[in-house]
Amino acid sequence: MQQATAQPAVDSGTGPDAPRIDLSRFVKAYDVRGVVGVELTVGVARALGGAFATLLLGEAGGETGDPGERLSVVIAHDMRDSSPELSSAFADGVTAAGVDVVMAGLGSTDMLYFASGHLGLPGAMFTASHNPARYNGIKLCRAGAVPISLATGLDRMRDDAQAVLDGAAQLPRAATPGTVSERNVLAEYADYLRTLVDLTGIRPLHVVVDAGNGMAGYTVPEVFQGLPLQVDPLYFELDGTFPNHEANPLEPANLVDLQAEVRRVGADIGLAFDGDADRCFVVDERGEPVSPSAVTALVATRELARKPGSTILYNLITSRVVPEMVTEAGGTAVRTRVGHSFIKAEMARTGAVFGGEHSAHYYFEDFFRADTGMLAAMHVLAALGAAQVPLSELAAGYSRYAASGEINSEVADVPGRIAAVHDWAQAHDATTDDMDGITVQLPDGSWFNVRPSNTEPLLRLNVEAATEPAMAQLRDEILALLRS
Repeated sequence: MQQATAQPAVDSGTGPDAPRIDLSRFVKAYDVRGVVGVELTVGVARALGGAFATLLLGEAGGETGDPGERLSVVIAHDMRDSSPELSSAFADGVTAAGVDVVMAGLGSTDMLYFASGHLGLPGAMFTASHNPARYNGIKLCRAGAVPISLATGLDRMRDDAQAVLDGAAQLPRAATPGTVSERNVLAEYADYLRTLVDLTGIRPLHVVVDAGNGMAGYTVPEVFQGLPLQVDPLYFELDGTFPNHEANPLEPANLVDLQAEVRRVGADIGLAFDGDADRCFVVDERGEPVSPSAVTALVATRELARKPGSTILYNLITSRVVPEMVTEAGGTAVRTRVGHSFIKAEMARTGAVFGGEHSAHYYFEDFFRADTGMLAAMHVLAALGAAQVPLSELAAGYSRYAASGEINSEVADVPGRIAAVHDWAQAHDATTDDMDGITVQLPDGSWFNVRPSNTEPLLRLNVEAATEPAMAQLRDEILALLRS
């Protein structure tokens, strides 16, 4: 494995003389994400494993004592150098508490969600997604890929693990420790995806895939095997140091290599995955990005053709083309806050068949209401393979407006700037709502949303208008207001 940067030892920063590790600094709203060896150490992983088992046992009413009824947890990890050791330590904490472990080994985050749904087990995925190499993290779910957040149990896990790390409590230990078994679910994951989207009958497509040295380099060959796809791989070598570019396709700089390769080889489409392969970005045959809102609209109409009259979710910074096309296709469009826990909860509440976010997270009822970039990519390939036009022309039918993309502004007085936006909206006869930050709808159909960051003194701006000049004018005016 190519080593581009020195990595900290997983257990550095531990020991009797080490500074206290404060879990509240990196146990975040929806997952754990910290610097390896400084925040996320073997000891922290083991304590969190014990806390996870304690949470699950408490919800199940405690250990039954019957090995046939024991709880189990499935664990997978990405390609980062620290992931095997951290996931093993987490498993030690789980089994010490009397809960069994199924080690799924290497996998993408959506493969872990599949394993949780398919096997009916709670799950833990070791990954820091698109974060730089010095980070790692844990995404947790209950059986059926139901997410765990601070509001639904991660806070209790954090507090229990902190007590162990501080010496105020002991790591939970059962009279009969749990067992560890291994199960590779890659083939089952690929087979399941192929039952959801049939690509066998499409016209042959030339596809360039940029895995960014992340987990798509492991999953794409298995999923696309035997399909009428000529796949040109970019950066399929698993390497958690990300020697070629960051595995974050949301940043335009990380799409440059894919765009150039699509143009060079004359491919029909390019796909770029993030580090844990739960998000997928698309570029057309010209190397131009296809908006995730357009992908959302495309997949939504396909799902509505399969299940007429269904509900589709879209978050509040997604283009208004999505609710328009959902309504035109006979579906019900429901607007949500940004974030996977909100969308998954709303999917359960409304019975929605699909949900999309402008960050390229796509959620499917048939995939345990979990997000999977791979399944979204397969829908795009199916639509393109059934069409007799290039992707640029196909995507144009799902792109009606000009959007700014997300723009961050560092702001000293976040509440004050939000109040200024309210005043601006009132002066311009605009309507507002406060679902997530503030969304301002102008009489001409233009809109923008301003949301505060959960972790930094930032405001995030998204603007959409009928034309590029109108969008640019509104964008610049609001940026001036936010940064004044």
